[in-house]
Amino acid sequence: MSVTLKSAAFRAEREAGWRELEGLLDTVERRGLASLDPRALARLPALYRAALSSLSVARAISLDRNVLDYLESLCGRAYLAVYGTRRHLRGALADFFVRRFPRAVRAHRWHLLVSWALLLAGAAAGFALTRADPERFYAFVDAAYAQGRGPTSSTKALRDALYAREGAAQMLQTFAMFLFSNNARVGLLCFAIGFAGAVPAALLLFSNGLVLGAFGALYQSRGLSLDFWGWLLPHGITELTAVALCGAAGLAVGQALVFPGGEERLAGLARRGREAGVLALGAVALFFCAALVEGIFRQLVHAVPVRYAVALGSLGVLYAYLFTSGRADR
Repeated sequence: MSVTLKSAAFRAEREAGWRELEGLLDTVERRGLASLDPRALARLPALYRAALSSLSVARAISLDRNVLDYLESLCGRAYLAVYGTRRHLRGALADFFVRRFPRAVRAHRWHLLVSWALLLAGAAAGFALTRADPERFYAFVDAAYAQGRGPTSSTKALRDALYAREGAAQMLQTFAMFLFSNNARVGLLCFAIGFAGAVPAALLLFSNGLVLGAFGALYQSRGLSLDFWGWLLPHGITELTAVALCGAAGLAVGQALVFPGGEERLAGLARRGREAGVLALGAVALFFCAALVEGIFRQLVHAVPVRYAVALGSLGVLYAYLFTSGRADR
């Protein structure tokens, strides 16, 4: 009986504050913290501390289980309201793409520069070697990726592949999603193998460049260079930037593993991994944009000047965004 009376008296003294806190939490959970007026906002942390004090006393004097369960639940909800970083999905996405992603790109600009250098070096090597011996095309380009194109293809067949003259409309959506999944997989592999050191990521970047150079040499040998680069660049600017970003992420992780500096190796690897992960996530979004251009725009627009105009526009817009967005703090 004394325990029951003690519990009843304890609740009678403090229950008004609990109920007020519960009402504020209901409002926050339904409409967000911004829906509270200044007075209620000031009351929330005070009521939370009072509820924590009540929970501590209730545990100390061994009150009944129902009161303890209620207070533990109330304090857990209040903790999330006071200390949680609850944001709407739109706000989180805006923060990522407007601030976090471009800032991460600028923080890894030297890794990005090295990635581009490896891609371009591979492209130059693939172009020179394939020009010297067209049969090397098959050593650089997988048959599934070539899709029947090669040194033995006729000039007409190569040209038709650039303009998708027959049966393209039914394949646009499927083709775009295939390219998105395939290119994202390759790019994220470049990021993932950074944990084995920077060398595997560098080799993958160089090998991707070899493929690009081999195709460039093939079309140049048929007098189709202008058509080929007009076919490639509208989506290639975005896609190759995404590959380079994944490569930069892999190089950054590899650097943290091989050259930890004054930081503990595991701690540095964890920190660099989180930072590089931002690059990889942003690159996936770029892969998606490139897939849409490749699967829809490029198949429908065949005018070479328009293709080059779109390529130049995407280059300017993309790099202006990456190197200027998010510079000013709120």
